[in-house]
Amino acid sequence: MTSRYLEPVLGWYADHARDLPWRAPGASAWSVLVSEIMLQQTPVSRVLPAHREWLARWPTPAAQAADPPGAAVRQWGRLGYPRRALRLHEAARIVTERHGGIIPDSYDELLTLPGVGRYTAAAVASFAYRQRHPVLDTNVRRVLARLVSGAEFPGRAVSAAEWRLAETLLPDEPETAARWAVGVMELGALVCTAARPRCEVCPVAADCTWLRAGRPAAEVRPVGQRYEGTDRQCRGRLLAVLRDAPGPVPAARLDAAWPVALQRARALDGLVADGLIDARPDGQYALPA
Repeated sequence: MTSRYLEPVLGWYADHARDLPWRAPGASAWSVLVSEIMLQQTPVSRVLPAHREWLARWPTPAAQAADPPGAAVRQWGRLGYPRRALRLHEAARIVTERHGGIIPDSYDELLTLPGVGRYTAAAVASFAYRQRHPVLDTNVRRVLARLVSGAEFPGRAVSAAEWRLAETLLPDEPETAARWAVGVMELGALVCTAARPRCEVCPVAADCTWLRAGRPAAEVRPVGQRYEGTDRQCRGRLLAVLRDAPGPVPAARLDAAWPVALQRARALDGLVADGLIDARPDGQYALPA
């Protein structure tokens, strides 16, 4: 299908796309997968140096798989949600053992990798292998909600109707579909933003249902997650102690990292259960071996 939105978006993207390493000509599927895992809940500005350093250390899945998972957790640093590091390490191991070290180009096979859901599988298949798949991240969902549905924001969970809409807007030719997918994503990141949409420079403003309706405000607006004082912050503090240590650390070192004993114990138990920390028989703690 060719929609009236296609050419304006592709033209705008050709002129305004950011120079990102995972979009560069010749970028490997591994580079794309690493970027997609890192970009889950983390802004591009923080991912750029982390992605560069990750690929410099582990240029292939086999190189990643040859190191212990603790090395991935340490390298992950302060990107947040460190279980993504373990999933990426496990995905590298599976790719190395089952796929000859090559990220699979099949959407269904991508879905079998740890940390890869419907969006990530579609993104890797589309951006790395130029295939035709609907790609729905937060930015794309917001653009399509405003452009087609006339809503300021989409619902909290991705609906079947959103997937159907994204599919109907996909061009038939796979290469063009892949450029459309990344173009709409970039439009949401740079122009059709959540807080201050720049409708005056939007290439599809003339066809935007939300803009024609006078930009009605949503009844329920997205709310940012609180971080200060949460278990998540506590977990980050404990992990930071282990990342910065050359080896195992005693429990007393972790006690000093967070003042609330009950919360600290809960966070520590969660980190051990998640495989992010090893509890050693001698009472010390370390990153997973």
